[in-house]
Amino acid sequence: MRRALLLVVPLLVALVGSIAAAAPQQPQARATALIARVVQPGLPDQIGLSLAAPPSAEQVLPAYTYPEDGSIVKVGSADAQVVAQPGTSSSAQANASALAVSLFGGEITVESLDLRASVAAGAVSASGNVAASTLTGLTVLGQLITPAPNLVVQLADWGTLEVLGSQVETVQKPPRSTKATVTALRVKLIVDHGGLPAGSVIEIGAVTAAATAAPAVTAPAKPTIPPPTTTPAHPVIPADAPREPGKSIPGAPPELVRPAPAVTAQLTTGGYVFPVFGPASFGDTFGAPRGDVKGGWHHGEDIFGALGSPLLAVADGTVFSVGWNDIGGWRLWLRDHAGNEFYYAHLSAYSPLAVNGRQVKAGDVLGFMGKTGDAEFSPYHLHFEIHPASMLALGYDGVVAPYPFLNAWRHAQDVSFDAGRAYLPLDGPAAARRGVAPPAGVVLLEADDISSTSGLVPGSLETTLSGRAPKSPAGGQDR
Repeated sequence: MRRALLLVVPLLVALVGSIAAAAPQQPQARATALIARVVQPGLPDQIGLSLAAPPSAEQVLPAYTYPEDGSIVKVGSADAQVVAQPGTSSSAQANASALAVSLFGGEITVESLDLRASVAAGAVSASGNVAASTLTGLTVLGQLITPAPNLVVQLADWGTLEVLGSQVETVQKPPRSTKATVTALRVKLIVDHGGLPAGSVIEIGAVTAAATAAPAVTAPAKPTIPPPTTTPAHPVIPADAPREPGKSIPGAPPELVRPAPAVTAQLTTGGYVFPVFGPASFGDTFGAPRGDVKGGWHHGEDIFGALGSPLLAVADGTVFSVGWNDIGGWRLWLRDHAGNEFYYAHLSAYSPLAVNGRQVKAGDVLGFMGKTGDAEFSPYHLHFEIHPASMLALGYDGVVAPYPFLNAWRHAQDVSFDAGRAYLPLDGPAAARRGVAPPAGVVLLEADDISSTSGLVPGSLETTLSGRAPKSPAGGQDR
């Protein structure tokens, strides 16, 4: 009887395996972030702030202590953020940071920690990155320790401390997948200590991100759109406009054009407006790995909202490159009067204003939110990019992070394009070296003799600009 039972088990395993193999592989993305966890044998885990995505989430922890007197764990303040987007190009990102961490009444202390795990898996590649994680001011038993990935420190005779324990696992064969994990501190007790029994574990700061791409599928027939019969009054594509990756087909079919609703958007004094009308949310994923984009990193920001949310022109300018793109789906570009360019992707439909060469005003409805292109398996969102005029020479890589601008425009405030960090084209996640483009230079004022035109002297700026000495209040000349 026992032998018969043993024979049944392999048959069940084989059957389960065959069912699993037959099930189609679905795109997946998940992210987790943890600030503190105390694990004791036989007791429930004690957790301070734990997040998981999907759905995306962000939370702040003013302070955390365990027990109430903080004799075992004390965290001054902390915050965490998780974002996950399954799809043709699946991606996930988890961040956790904390200040003033103390364990066992100060036997182990940390001034600050900042953990970042980001992954992406797509049709071209899969990649993960935890290199941006940092730990500062680590002191162990009164000794200052220099943090290093996967460093193990002996804690006298009562335990061990693992510092920045990290791992990145990547599978490049379809369906591509990747997983990245990093934990700031992990204490393991081998004997009773500080009120905890042997076998207890303390984790401070832990993030994970994992993504699996959608399986390869036969691409649907690309839409065929007849060429325009008339030449537009303005250039269809500016000569220096960036060329986004993916194959493109110009034009928008009539069946994709929807009437534009009447909306009123609040503009900044500089004439800019938030690109999505209605409820929307976004994070800060600029530069995160992307599996199906040349260069392998996210060139913009994803703004999530409801299907069909109106998408607005962020500035007065000219619409161009309206049409289909393999990656961006139904997309368009907008160039403002200063030469800055803005990219809108994954649209579900266009408004009648979405015509190449059309002049539009800030706040005009250009299209509607969707998830076309490589966003088929993602939540509805707008992929939005900012290409400043000063960086157009860098091509598609001449972008800045949209996050500070989106925050400012949502509150009808202006912000300089120097505020968005920029990635140089030869760097990025693949090389674990993210270059930052230099900010705009200062304006130099020229003068034959500047010895008397110090900026500290009243009237000196007038002197430099006009070449004439300003008059003193008494009518004489300043000296």
